[in-house]
Amino acid sequence: MNGMRLNKSEVLKRVRENDVKFIRLWFADITGQMKGLTITREELSEALEDGMGFDGSSIKGFARIDESDMIAIPDVSTFSILPYRPKEKAVAGMLCDILNPDRTPYQGDPRYILKRTLEKALELGYTFNVGPELEFFIFKNDRATEILDEGGYFDITTLDAGNEVRREVILTLEEMGIHVEYCHHEVAPSQHEIDLRFTDALTMADIVMVYRMVVKEIAQKHNLYATFMPKPIYGVNGSGMHVHQSLFKNGKNAFFDPKDPCHLSKDAKNYIAGILTHAKEITLICNQWVNSYKRLVPGYEAPVYICWALRNRSSLVRVPMYKPGQEKATRIEFRSPDPACNPYLAFAAMLSAGLKGIQNNYQLREPLERDVYNLTEDEMKKLNVECLPGSLIEAIEISENSSLLQETLGNHTFSNLIMSKKIEWDEYRKRVHDYEIATYLPVL
Repeated sequence: MNGMRLNKSEVLKRVRENDVKFIRLWFADITGQMKGLTITREELSEALEDGMGFDGSSIKGFARIDESDMIAIPDVSTFSILPYRPKEKAVAGMLCDILNPDRTPYQGDPRYILKRTLEKALELGYTFNVGPELEFFIFKNDRATEILDEGGYFDITTLDAGNEVRREVILTLEEMGIHVEYCHHEVAPSQHEIDLRFTDALTMADIVMVYRMVVKEIAQKHNLYATFMPKPIYGVNGSGMHVHQSLFKNGKNAFFDPKDPCHLSKDAKNYIAGILTHAKEITLICNQWVNSYKRLVPGYEAPVYICWALRNRSSLVRVPMYKPGQEKATRIEFRSPDPACNPYLAFAAMLSAGLKGIQNNYQLREPLERDVYNLTEDEMKKLNVECLPGSLIEAIEISENSSLLQETLGNHTFSNLIMSKKIEWDEYRKRVHDYEIATYLPVL
């Protein structure tokens, strides 16, 4: 996907040469779930020219029923053949842009929202690069959290079925032109991580969508179930999506300053200050599910305290160590997002927060090189360390007053997302959960 950029004629040629019969046209709904339709190669030429119409009223967060006609326009630069599908009558896929019937961009398309935010950065002279680390669990099926191994961080369990899935995922991604940096077993049993090589934010958001689909489909081939649910098992680490990010200007890393003791430029410090200042507001975008807040608790490596540091992994923002001669690698790591977010909206929200810090010259406080989990309440007050929202409803209440989010998402997506999340919270709070039955039924 992020390798050779193709045009329409080259896509048609590759379809013929590789005996591609089916082409999946993908796009994301408001929550980041992969949606799409499949066409045959006989329909491809027309689809590339005119797009494919569909009913947007059935897609979460898209159009109302009285304005439901949508057009999916394939982006040929995202064309890729799916290596794990049969070679004969092969299957390929492309990400799509969503248009209105008059062929203007649809304001509720998450991909368009990220594009629009990237254009604002470009007007200031910046390009935005990201490199996420996505964690996931592999279970025996989708009905329970039955683990495949008892492995821990960086453990080598060569005979484990989960490791075989991970190996096949990496080979598949590389064959699709997606660059994997490295992979390993994560802290929790049956938990894995595959890190993606940094690239521009739009390409990376597309890659995250495809990556999650590939992980799930290859696990299914092995009669297993892969999940990006943030906290599927009580008492062990949840799954995060640490996002490494940097701005470039005129081909140079705008975050690097050789004269600064931390090797951070003024832009970098303002950007970090923007992330910290608006962290509470953008949490709903980066951690959008009820279950997300089961992960954001102290003690399991998930950051909950709003501070930054150079090495401290309990901080919300970490600055990886500078290595001489690798100025382009200077970056920040935002550690609270989880892998079940909508990557288009998450990257847009992070960038908007950082740019706000640069534009308004937000001042960055001193780094906090302490284990923040062990701070007392008095110490937190003295150091002015605040917490991320502790539940979905708290995140909703903060976000619905955010001018930053409203500006970034646009009125349509902003109001639909808030409404969708309020419905999710209402459904959750009305249900009786296993914990309540086990804890209260025997004694009340």
